[in-house]
Amino acid sequence: MSASPTAPKAAGLSSAAWGLIAAAAASISLALGIRQTFGLFLLPLSQEAGIAPMVLGAAVALHNLVWGLAQPISGALADKYGAGRVMALGGIALIIGLGLPALFISAASITFGIGILTGIGVACCGTGAALAAVGRAVPPERRGEMIGLTSAGGSFGQAAMIPLTQSLLGDIGAVATLGMLAIGLLALLPLARMVEWAPPPARPGQQATGLRGLPALARRALADRDYALLTAGFFACGFQLAFLTMHLPSHLSLCGMPAELGALALMTVGLFNIPGSWLCGRVSNFMQPERALGLIYALRTVAIACFAFTTPSYIGTLVFAAVMGFVWLGTIPLTSAAIAKRFGVVDLGALYGVCFLSHQLGGFLGAGAGAVLLETAGSYAAFWPVMLAVGVAASACNFLARPPRLAAA
Repeated sequence: MSASPTAPKAAGLSSAAWGLIAAAAASISLALGIRQTFGLFLLPLSQEAGIAPMVLGAAVALHNLVWGLAQPISGALADKYGAGRVMALGGIALIIGLGLPALFISAASITFGIGILTGIGVACCGTGAALAAVGRAVPPERRGEMIGLTSAGGSFGQAAMIPLTQSLLGDIGAVATLGMLAIGLLALLPLARMVEWAPPPARPGQQATGLRGLPALARRALADRDYALLTAGFFACGFQLAFLTMHLPSHLSLCGMPAELGALALMTVGLFNIPGSWLCGRVSNFMQPERALGLIYALRTVAIACFAFTTPSYIGTLVFAAVMGFVWLGTIPLTSAAIAKRFGVVDLGALYGVCFLSHQLGGFLGAGAGAVLLETAGSYAAFWPVMLAVGVAASACNFLARPPRLAAA
């Protein structure tokens, strides 16, 4: 039987597939890179425009919840109508979300723009729709590797956007920097056109569920024991990473370490996750993805234990950041590969979105509980055992997951 003319050959990918992968990676890089900079605006907006840090903090928390709630919807729409169209709408939402407070700075514009619009925008332009399009564009034997390569784009954005934004804040101020970032996001629109503009071709009996059938699809998937375990484990990923992203710099400052070490540690995370995401995706070609995820959560837990219960040092912190960075977003290609092997790629965007909602709920609780603990206790000492317990539980969930009886096409 001859291969489909639209499918890349197993031995190598077509130029069209490589173009799609590059565009998807660039979109993830911009979307995730921009959202990693929000914390840098906390004090500058307060000093320049009188916006209380609590306003931006609440907006970022709302952003994470909206992102999680919107991810299944954007994924279902991408499966039905094409990822590129969904990503273009998300790009517009991101541009307006940052441009609105740049033009009309106020607590309301920050809450609506950063809290709601950028949450919707990242859900459309980030990993969900883009990785589903990549999964449909490459052959099964290359799927995990290519999804990992694409998701590494988010790490590049984190490593690049943090120093760029910090430089702009010092040169032109916080409000103008928001405007410059909004202008830069215009690049998302031509990138979206290169990803998957037409609806994915449907095979007999493999029509995408779409938005109307999303609740029933989610119920059927979560009734699958092993998908439910995968989803529960993804909660821990969001819980741990959101806490570290939000509170690692503060923890280091409370321990008497230099202020710049926190930003350097986050940049180190981004740099090491570029090769880490690709490698984690490639591992799914040779190992059951759930087992690889179990090993990642176990490695994270050991690294967190070593860091939390020893006296922080400059070198030790950077080693910890490098280890965590290597597996920081590695859970994304492995989770996508696990879903694709179990259910196929027709509804990959929607099913990844349902799983990712658990991730974002974990992120909201991790970041929020850390803030409450700092406010009430003045330190994070009581939180580190919780981080370890969550990591052990996530590792156990993934090791308990069984491989699919028959891998989906």
